[in-house]
Amino acid sequence: MERYEQILSFWFGEPGAPPLQNQAVWFKKDPAFDKQIRDSFEDDLQRAIRGELDGWRVRARSCLAFIVLLDQMSRNMYRDTPGAFAQDALALEACLAGRAAGLDCELPHMQRSFFYMPMMHAEDLEVQREAVKLFDGLAKSAPPGLEQALQQGADFERRHHDIIERFGRYPHRNKILGRTSTPEEEAFLLGPGSSF
Repeated sequence: MERYEQILSFWFGEPGAPPLQNQAVWFKKDPAFDKQIRDSFEDDLQRAIRGELDGWRVRARSCLAFIVLLDQMSRNMYRDTPGAFAQDALALEACLAGRAAGLDCELPHMQRSFFYMPMMHAEDLEVQREAVKLFDGLAKSAPPGLEQALQQGADFERRHHDIIERFGRYPHRNKILGRTSTPEEEAFLLGPGSSF
């Protein structure tokens, strides 16, 4: 099995698995799970950062694995450190180039939602506006059984958009990244739903 397929199998389940089979682990905050990802995939992440996996960016499934590695697994590996966000620009670049090549359209809905995650994570309002359209489109075209999950994804993207529209950045990242919060951001951080 190709290495990128191993990444996809870990994240989504074996080929042919139900689309939501691994949903419980996608946004899990568990030190043991984070360690499992770090132990299993940190070498791959470092190779991607060095450009050694750029060949993955030309096909839909391998590009998705590249994005999951940089955008999702890095958040597990380096949780609560600047390293969690250090690959965001590279993940976004792969996402946008993949979209321009139509790679996202070759993927099923749940996988496509992860293809678009770097856009959700971007501190860029224009990217956020496009992400709202994409996640709304996924929700509107949801296959049977995925309606709720994809609508939640669209709602989640709108929350991300609204934060970027208001602040131009994600205030919950400020402390980790050594950024000074404005008084408005500090007040926002005290409320519910201020972080993800």
